[in-house]
Amino acid sequence: MAKFTFDDKLWAVKEYEKGSLSYRDIGKQLGTHHKTIQKWVTLYQAHGETSLRKNYTNYSAAFKMEVLKYMHDNRASLLETAVKFKIPDPSTISAWRTTVEKEGVEALLPKKKGRPSMTKETEKNKPADQTNESLIEEVERLRMEVAYPKKVECLSSGAGKITTKLKAQVIFELRHEYKVAELIKIAGIPKSTYYYWTKCMDRPDKYAKVKEAIQEIQHEHRGRYGHRKIQKELERRGMQLDPKTVLKLMNEIGLKCQVRMKKYKSYRGNVGEVAPNVLNRDFQADKPNQKWVTDVTEFSLFGQKIYLSPILDLYNSEIISYTIKFRPTFDLVTDMLGQALEVLDPEVELILHSDQGWHYQMAKYQRILRDSNITQSMSRKGNCLDNAVMENFFGIIKTELLYLQEFDSIEHFIQELHDYIYYYNNKRMKQKLKDMSPVEYRTHVQQVA
Repeated sequence: MAKFTFDDKLWAVKEYEKGSLSYRDIGKQLGTHHKTIQKWVTLYQAHGETSLRKNYTNYSAAFKMEVLKYMHDNRASLLETAVKFKIPDPSTISAWRTTVEKEGVEALLPKKKGRPSMTKETEKNKPADQTNESLIEEVERLRMEVAYPKKVECLSSGAGKITTKLKAQVIFELRHEYKVAELIKIAGIPKSTYYYWTKCMDRPDKYAKVKEAIQEIQHEHRGRYGHRKIQKELERRGMQLDPKTVLKLMNEIGLKCQVRMKKYKSYRGNVGEVAPNVLNRDFQADKPNQKWVTDVTEFSLFGQKIYLSPILDLYNSEIISYTIKFRPTFDLVTDMLGQALEVLDPEVELILHSDQGWHYQMAKYQRILRDSNITQSMSRKGNCLDNAVMENFFGIIKTELLYLQEFDSIEHFIQELHDYIYYYNNKRMKQKLKDMSPVEYRTHVQQVA
């Protein structure tokens, strides 16, 4: 492996911060993997130039266990943990973890160098005895700190929030191997709390059937429902519970919501005519095909990018049409628009709102709208709130699909994306639609009328 000087690392970081070169570009110039460049940049951003200099540090066993415990508790990656504890090479942490798994915690203790002393003087032997006793105590403590999170992961199946009840259960399981008082300190719960939960362990769980129903609902909807929607589904099954109770039960069985991500930006300046903001954040529609909104979002998987362009009806949040392509070309938008016009009554007058992306400024796109009796509306420059409904849909689809499951290939993801949009239109309930899906709501209103 090539060795790099401090100047090499600093140059790589500065080049990346300029924005002209990627991790891969810089890695090729230095003859190293792009992950190495990413590691240098991350360390520099967290700790400055000193983190790029070689650091020959002898880490104590307690420090090593603290690092491993942090990585386990926070489910952090090797790089994130290395940055947190200012460790130059993440592979160092990987070596510690492997050592503990294969040889146990004792292998992390420093080994005494040189030949053992041959002196028989009691005074010289006494400090060594004391050191051995302290090391034994340290090993026992480290054993306990390793055993506790392993047992937590085992009992929780590695998912969800670690509740007080679960911590008490872990302590109860380990009480024959370690001191309860020490385990309580590691768990960070009051002593009275532990004894309260041990008394409750023999009682039957009155919410057992409800928890089973919650898990069934989450499995059916692939983990996309939060506690409010689950509470509505439980009502349909004849189980009346307060939403806060449902949230509490979800926390107990390890169900939680996900996070969201940024969207694709297609603004390239004024490449055509910009339309006025006719919609003006009035996202309410009295009937179908009165107000439509559209935008483009980006997915990045397996080193490739995929672009989704949908049209959403503000009346019931239904996806009218959509296209998926590997490049954000002009036909990404025109094909989507063509599909939507096929199901649209030519006599209907509607507003189609978008941002100021270059697709929507093209003369051909605007001509299609005029010929179809569609009024074009655009968000103000740099104001994403003007198209908040579309932004919200992209947040939902990435939260409930992209971040919620793993995919075998690009083709697998695209198929799941098609399936999700069908699910969104036909099955996924929305509170503003009286807990019906977009298609269910439209059909219900048409039947009533």
